[in-house]
Amino acid sequence: MAKKVVATLKVAGKGKEFSKVITMSKSARTGAYSFKELIVANDNIKDALAGKTL
Repeated sequence: MAKKVVATLKVAGKGKEFSKVITMSKSARTGAYSFKELIVANDNIKDALAGKTL
């Protein structure tokens, strides 16, 4: 049976909205792909995609 994921990333009353950013990178040694998940504020999405961690 499939797992249904239900989550809200917006905190009520705080005024900030968040998004989940998933980036993929390929290992030069093995050729395998790895995924990294981050939850960042919408203002910082471009920084997270550029590889700058908060």
